[in-house]
Amino acid sequence: MAEKVYLGKTISVTDEGYLTDASQWTKEIALEIAKEEGLTLTDKHFAVIDYIRERVLKGEALTIRSIGKSGVIDTKGFYELFPGAPLKKATKIAGVAKPVSCV
Repeated sequence: MAEKVYLGKTISVTDEGYLTDASQWTKEIALEIAKEEGLTLTDKHFAVIDYIRERVLKGEALTIRSIGKSGVIDTKGFYELFPGAPLKKATKIAGVAKPVSCV
């Protein structure tokens, strides 16, 4: 297991940079991870991130399709907010485990 330092705090992460303990996540850490991913977060990003955290912490599996049907954002908007690999980027920034559906 690896570690990263965000805002002076040492955080446990996987080799791919996903937090291993979701309780270590803060919005400030999310902003730092987003910078690494080349993103500047907006309120809309945080609405999606909050939805992702809520679902994952309840034990639900996420897919791009389920996020598109969430009522928070549609699939096209999800790709626009998190270009490239939206589910991978969004879950990493949200401080939750990489979804099983992501390669």
